[in-house]
Amino acid sequence: MGTFSLTCRPPVCLLCENVCSEPLPRLIGLLGVSLVCVATELYPDWASYTLGVFICLSCSGIHRNIPQVSKVKSVRLDAWEEAQVEFMASHGNDAARDTYESKVPPFYYRPTFSDCQLLREQWIRAKYERQEFTHPDKQEPYSAGYREGFLWKRGRDNGQFLSRKFVLTEREGSLKYFNRNDAKEPKAVMKIEHLNATFQPAKIGHPHGLQVTYLKDNSTRNIFVYHEDGKEIVDWFNALRAARFHYLQVAFPGASDADLVPKLSRNYLKEGYMEKTGPKQTEGFRKRWFTMDDRRLMYFKDPLDAFARGEVFIGSRESGYTVLDGLPPSTQGHHWPHGITIVTPERRFLLACETETEQRAWVEAFRKVVDRPMLPQEYAVEAHFKHKP
Repeated sequence: MGTFSLTCRPPVCLLCENVCSEPLPRLIGLLGVSLVCVATELYPDWASYTLGVFICLSCSGIHRNIPQVSKVKSVRLDAWEEAQVEFMASHGNDAARDTYESKVPPFYYRPTFSDCQLLREQWIRAKYERQEFTHPDKQEPYSAGYREGFLWKRGRDNGQFLSRKFVLTEREGSLKYFNRNDAKEPKAVMKIEHLNATFQPAKIGHPHGLQVTYLKDNSTRNIFVYHEDGKEIVDWFNALRAARFHYLQVAFPGASDADLVPKLSRNYLKEGYMEKTGPKQTEGFRKRWFTMDDRRLMYFKDPLDAFARGEVFIGSRESGYTVLDGLPPSTQGHHWPHGITIVTPERRFLLACETETEQRAWVEAFRKVVDRPMLPQEYAVEAHFKHKP
């Protein structure tokens, strides 16, 4: 049996150059059945012919790193044997999900194409290489309800990363870290109730960088950590999500998994530099790093600061919050030309962006929040902001 190529139309046999009716047009047809990459939901132009799944270009690079499990080919550019096409036809993405994702815990983070490389790589390795979702006993590192180990943590004052012991315990509802291995008391206790974790490799400067936030005295506190082993840090991330999931199950006993999963962790709506002025709007504008975390708009002098210089609550339109393009005509002192005015019931916040593209992105992020009705618990948060000293 010859081998075939899809580099021409119609496809021709690479050995005899005769036009072939089978099997490659059938392989192209299978793409229509597959629709999207099994991992990223992007259009697949590659395939793992040992797993029987169609994948996108990005995922194909990850699959190449586990050759003992997955061997890949381009659907259109590589030669295919008929037996390989038959194997693809008898398997496919739906069958792979049924097999390799049959026991994914509801709290386990399923990455999308927009997530960082680490999350996508560890998802693929967990499925195919370690087969964690076909053998639940392999899920113990993030399902046990208790986890301890060492992470590299960035110092609040000196910016150096030092090894610190972390302990996560669902029974106590907390994540703790210790400055010394023999320390009896933790340096910080983070309540699971108010904890969030999100991967920030570019900001932290490490491909495995994780930002953990929690509330301390009703203000947001950031810590930045990483582990050299990608599996370790992703296991920590999913262990935190598991702890949050089990806490919310108790707090909201009638809620379904579908209701709870979006609350386990969240990525920031938008981050970046803008200029801002003070409440009197007569001070000069200063460049600050802004983070939009749900309804909290926080600003920092440096992206890796532990505490925000200030926080602004962004409520809903029905509660008197509005976002406007531009600045009042009398505004002075801003270096960047593209202004934004946030109107709250108490005051106006004046911001400026360096480019029009950034301005549009920020306005879109703000308006998504403003257009969303407030939940009952968010009114309590708003009240706290109003009475903040």
